[in-house]
Order: sequence, then C-alpha cells, then structure tokens
Amino acid sequence: MTNQEYDNAVAWLFEQAPNYQIDGKKAYKPGLENITKLCEFFGNPQQNLKMVHIGGTNGKGSTSNMLSSILQEAGYKTGLYNSPHLIDFTERIKIDGQNCDREFVLDFIQKLKHLSADIQPSFFEFTTVMAFEYFRLRNVDIALIEVGLGGRLDSTNIITPLVSAITNVALDHQDILGETLEEIAREKAGIIKPGIPVISGSNDEEVKRIIEEKAKENASDFIDATLMESDLKSDLNGSYQRHNIKVVLALINELQTSGYEISAEQIERGLLNVQKNTNFAGRWMEFSSDPFIICDTAHNQAGLEVVFSQLESIPVHKHIILGFVQEKKIDQIMAILPRDATYYFTKPNVNRGRDPRDYEDLLKKFKINYKIFDSLQPAYLSAKQNIKKDEMIFVGGSNFIVGEFLEKNLEK
Repeated sequence: MTNQEYDNAVAWLFEQAPNYQIDGKKAYKPGLENITKLCEFFGNPQQNLKMVHIGGTNGKGSTSNMLSSILQEAGYKTGLYNSPHLIDFTERIKIDGQNCDREFVLDFIQKLKHLSADIQPSFFEFTTVMAFEYFRLRNVDIALIEVGLGGRLDSTNIITPLVSAITNVALDHQDILGETLEEIAREKAGIIKPGIPVISGSNDEEVKRIIEEKAKENASDFIDATLMESDLKSDLNGSYQRHNIKVVLALINELQTSGYEISAEQIERGLLNVQKNTNFAGRWMEFSSDPFIICDTAHNQAGLEVVFSQLESIPVHKHIILGFVQEKKIDQIMAILPRDATYYFTKPNVNRGRDPRDYEDLLKKFKINYKIFDSLQPAYLSAKQNIKKDEMIFVGGSNFIVGEFLEKNLEK
C-alpha cells in the first residue's frame, strides 16, 4: 500500500459520507437505522466485544484515555474509539495507544464501496462500524467507546456495554440536542441500558436527577462520581482533570466488580502515564516551554470557562489565538474571555469555520484587543513575533484550530 492509495481512500470516505465535524448539522443523521444495517453487513462485530460507553458534553476524551492507560498498565489489550481526530484519521481508532493500521483502513473502505444503495450512512457511522470491526479482528480484551454527539440517537448507542458513564452535561450543540440543560441531559441519558450501571460526573443537581431517574427506569445502578474522594493526579494537566479522574475511578470500581483485576499501583501509574500510553494530545497541552505555548481543544462555554479561568491564574501577559465554528454562541464566549490579553482571531479551515469578521462588532463591543487573520499560521507567526520574555501563547477555541496548529508546527 502506498501513502497515495491510503490518502485517496480516506478522501473518498470524506466525499461519500456527510461529516458533522466538517459540515455541521446538515451532515448529522440521528437514529440507529443506518448503523444497525451497517453492523449487520459486517456480521455485527459489536456483539463480540466487551465495552465501556462514555458520553457527556466535556471530558469524554480525557476520561476514556485515562481509563485506557490504566487498563493497559493492568495488562489488558484495550481498544479506544475517540473523535474527532486532530491530525490523522487513524487517531480515532487505537489499540494500546497505537493508531489503527492504515492497511486495515484501506481494506475496510474498499468493502464499504460494496454497500447496498439503501444504506447511506454518515461519516461517523462508517467510522463507528470500522472501529467495532478493527477491535473484533484484533481480539481486544475491552473497547472504550466515546459517544459522538448526544447519546440517545448517536450511532455508538447500538452497543451493550459493561458500564456507561456521563461525564457532565453543559450547553452545546443546542441546534440538535435541545436549548435547555434538561433537554440535553435527557439526550445524554439515552445511553443508559437496562441493568447496566451508569456513572454520573455532573455537579448539577437537576442533571443528576434526570440521569438517576433514567437509571431507575432501566433498573440500572446509579453511581455519583462527584462523591468520590481522591488525591490522585494525572500527567494530563488542567484543573478540570480532577473532575474526570473521579469518573475514571468510578469506572474502574465497576470494572473490578465485573472481574477485571486492576491494582491501586496500576491505577496510579496509568493516570501518570496517559500521554505515553495513549498518545493523547490537545488537552492543556504544553506545546513548548520557550516560548511558553499551551493548546487546549475546549470549544463550548462550559469548557472554555474552566480553561480561561486556569489561564487567568497564570500571572503573565497572554497572546491568545482563537477560532470558532459557526454554531457557537460567540456573544457568550466573548463575555468570559480574559481581558488582559492580546487576541489573534482566525477561521478554522473547515466548512463550519466562522470568519471572525462576522463577529467583529462583538470584539469591539467587549473592547477586545484583537487582530484578525485569514488563516491560523499567520496568526501564530504574528503572536510569536509580538511575544516578549515571560509572556505566553494560548491556542484554542476549536478542535480544528488545535489540530491544524499541531499538524503545521509539530516537529516531523
């Protein structure tokens, strides 16, 4: 297989299937009809896997990667399905931290070309069944499956896991999931299955009530991870990881109940070696120390509030590079931006990317010190040129901004 053959196959996949990450709401296909037909076409590989299902608004990626690292330390061959990818498509499907084999991706895409015309899946449905088949063929001990969007109608909801978790619920994707926290919570709680324990990481009492109510309807144990006490730390930096660690520990407790042998030492070692074990990137990631550059993929109000709060705790002047997608409520984000900073706004390089000129009136209204750039790299080079000793650069606002930044600036 040549790199060109692989690139052509992945390009075909992007062209054939509508992709929410790139095209937004028009590409979203709710419901389980397509994924059911797809899984049947491939012999229902998901039925041969032991799985954990992880949903929530923020923290899904961090939680699933920390859990994977711990399971790997305990000697379990661990599959991990995350989205979106930052640089390469194969990041979405990993086993023991290693990206999915490109040869497998190429072969699988060739099989997709033989689907009957009545199956017209989305990009995410394609990749979901691809992950199931890869994990089945490689005979993983356990597969960690991250919800794509929402829960109840997400294509990953075809699985019957050992345990489910909902990390938290916040306002995001309101155009699809509902305008209120309660409506979104009900969509997220749709992953709860009869008799399958569910872990809640939410601090919101109403959200917690909705999840617990749904658990009772399904005769499922409800575990409140916020009640757990732990002083364990992770190599994933960011103050928000303390919350995610509690969800991970609750998941470990349930897996131990199911017969997985995981020691306290393996838990501690797993949490401290997440990046090494899983190659996870983009969460309060220190890109460089000179100049000091942090990247973070937080992209909704709740996630950005936590990240900006941590930024404000660093007593230096900041050069902040941001880009957003179309559906984000920019006025709410403007209200929480750190004030003592120089801003560089740009458009993410996807169809959903929003031109900063569209919200320039808000930048002026909030008296933001800003410049606008047509693309990311000129924004970054301008920030590097302007930064003084003992100042820092932050890159974020979107997975696409962080992904493009890493792709262009990581040493090859």
